[in-house]
Amino acid sequence: MTGELDGKVAVVTGGASGLGRGIAERLLAEGAKVVVGDITEPAEPLAGALFLRTDVGDIEQVGALVQLAISEFGALDIMVNNAGVSGTMHRRFLDDDLADFHTVMAINVLGVMAGTRDAARYMAEHGGGSIINLTSIGGIQAGGGVQTYRASKAAVIQFTKSAAIELARHEIRVNAIAPGNIRTAIVSKSASGADRERLEAFEAGIRAQMRADRPLKREGTVGDVAEAVVYLAGDRSAYITGTVLPIDGGTVAGKVIRSSKPEQSG
Repeated sequence: MTGELDGKVAVVTGGASGLGRGIAERLLAEGAKVVVGDITEPAEPLAGALFLRTDVGDIEQVGALVQLAISEFGALDIMVNNAGVSGTMHRRFLDDDLADFHTVMAINVLGVMAGTRDAARYMAEHGGGSIINLTSIGGIQAGGGVQTYRASKAAVIQFTKSAAIELARHEIRVNAIAPGNIRTAIVSKSASGADRERLEAFEAGIRAQMRADRPLKREGTVGDVAEAVVYLAGDRSAYITGTVLPIDGGTVAGKVIRSSKPEQSG
C-alpha cells in the first residue's frame, strides 16, 4: 500500500461485513483513520477502526456517526455511504406486496442523503472533502426483479449528481460507485425465507446470469470496489465530481457478442 490517505479521516456505513468491510480495510491500509457504522458489530474485530452501532434509516444515528469521527479524530475528509439492503426477490412484480418498500428506501436512499448532508455540513466549513455513495448497476440498467431496490439505487445516482452540483462551491466532491457481479451476501439475502437448497439454487442461477451478461471473464471482487473508493477519496481524483463509476466487468456497456464459427459452404 502507498499511504495515499495518510492523515485522512473516513466514515464507512455498513462497514461490518461485505463491501463495506473491504472498503474500510483498504482505507485503513492506505493510512486513513476510519469510523465504521453498522447495525451489527463485525464478526471479527476491524483492527484500527472505531465502531458505532448505526441504523442509517434513522437520520439521528447517522448524525451521531459523523460526529463520532469529528470528536475522536478532529476531522472528516471522506464519507462512504455504503450501507444498503436488497429487498425481497419475487418471481414477478405482480406478486410483490411492496411490504419492504419503506425499509429499502430508508436505508438505501434516506441513509445516503443524511450521510451526505451531515458530512457536507462539516466539510463545507473545513476546506471540502470527498463523499462516495454506493449505488448499483441495478440503478443504471433496467431489468426484472427487486424493483424497489432498483428504484432506490437509481435515486442514489440522481441524488449524487444533484448534490455534486450544489456542493462543488464548497470544494466537496460527490461521486457514486455502481458495483455489479460482485460476490457478496446481498444476492442471497434477496431470497430470504427460502430453505438452504432452494437458496443455493437461486443464487447459482443469478450468478450464472451475471456471468453471461459480463464481457470480462473474471468475476469482480470486493477489492475492485475498494480500489475505486481509494481513487475517488484521494487527490488523484481532485477534478472528478458528479460521476457514476460502474465496477462491473463491462456489464452496463452493452450486450455480450457471442462469437460463432461461420458456416462452411460445401
